[in-house]
Amino acid sequence: MKDPREVIIRPVISEHSYDMMENNVYTFEVAKSANKIEIAKAVEEIFDVKVKKVNTLNVKSKPKRVRYTMGRTRTWKKAMVTLAEGDSIELFTA
Repeated sequence: MKDPREVIIRPVISEHSYDMMENNVYTFEVAKSANKIEIAKAVEEIFDVKVKKVNTLNVKSKPKRVRYTMGRTRTWKKAMVTLAEGDSIELFTA
């Protein structure tokens, strides 16, 4: 089994993901080779919560201008993890 810290790279913090946190859905950037089962086990192990559902999608690269030529942003994998009722993850500690 992979190390959970290799599967979960970082949380994705945006307006949309922040609004989804109210519904117990948390968004993470994950390894491109990780599957839904590995992602669920990694989140459960790292944050000590019960995962109900995992949705994944591959984020495609966008064209960006780099000086005089066109470049591209990187491609990455995003996972939206739904937690069981009553569980939560503290991403921002005050």
